[in-house]
Amino acid sequence: MTATKGLEGIVATTSSISSIIDGVLTYRGIDIDDLAENATFEEVAYLLWYGKLPNASELAQLIADFNKFAPIPAQVIEQLKLYPKEANSMAALRSAVSCLALYDEEANDMSPESNLRKAIKLQAQIPTIIAAFARIREGKEPVAPKQSQSIAESFLYMLIGTEPDKVAIQALDTALVLHADHELNASTFAARVTVATLSDIYSGVTSAIGALKGPLHGGANEAVMAMLEDIDSLDNVDSYVHDKLNNKQKIMGFGHRVYKNGDPRAKHLQKMSQELGKITGNLKWYEMSIKIEDIVTGEKGLKPNVDFYSASVYTSLEIPRDLFTPIFAISRASGWTAHILEQYENNRLIRPRAEYNGPVSQKYITIENR
Repeated sequence: MTATKGLEGIVATTSSISSIIDGVLTYRGIDIDDLAENATFEEVAYLLWYGKLPNASELAQLIADFNKFAPIPAQVIEQLKLYPKEANSMAALRSAVSCLALYDEEANDMSPESNLRKAIKLQAQIPTIIAAFARIREGKEPVAPKQSQSIAESFLYMLIGTEPDKVAIQALDTALVLHADHELNASTFAARVTVATLSDIYSGVTSAIGALKGPLHGGANEAVMAMLEDIDSLDNVDSYVHDKLNNKQKIMGFGHRVYKNGDPRAKHLQKMSQELGKITGNLKWYEMSIKIEDIVTGEKGLKPNVDFYSASVYTSLEIPRDLFTPIFAISRASGWTAHILEQYENNRLIRPRAEYNGPVSQKYITIENR
């Protein structure tokens, strides 16, 4: 047996949910460009779960279910109030999602119908958890979910406490579409490994959140914004980036394990970043990002990934930096649960082997002789 570091290039399962072929990302065979330009996140969630786009009545029913399941148990709200105000937002989300299982009477019902219902519940409740935690840590009361046609609108309403404008809703909705699924990424693989033991869907999503928390996965967009804030000015970009490159330090938001010619999602977020900058009258972050891209791509051949421009998009929406990754989780919950449902359908325990590189032919030595 020979180990492959990071499982790079290893095909670990078959899936009909999403694909990345020759640099083209599709959900159920539909190009991400087509979906980003035309679909709502609710349509995409239905597509991932059911394998087809919904008709009008099916979409209306899914939206009604999201509205029905969006409130979270009072006990979970009380738990959120006990978290330290400075708690990591992804750690808070991970704990609260795990807690949801304690108050769901279907938590251990492994029937396909129950698991699909729990997938819809989780998709509806994760935004409520994030918005509630964000307000509680600021000393504010949580805002109840809005009866809305979109998760994006309801989330922004719960977060800011007032009606969000249409541009903000559309921008967030598109971002959710772009982040919904991405083949067998680290968090999705973590979810599938967990439920392959026939553990419940809450355990699978909790595992996924734990993987997404890392700066090499979901946390990368936060690191991008931290970099932009550190640079602070368009005039400082050149020296900052060249210092990093000369010292062989990583520039966050560039390159991707499975894309060699650029992340197809990045261009949509770049356009959105520019549009939001114009609307808010603050193009600073967008212009800095463009200049960073010009330098890194020009000198290293690396192109921006989905995290790079999502940072300036969320900042333009006045979303706190440490909520960037939780928002990623709102979107990716649709993909996680789709993969969990697919894993249950044709399950086999995921149990790879390891190439041993430790000592051999050792003998036990009694404690007196050590």
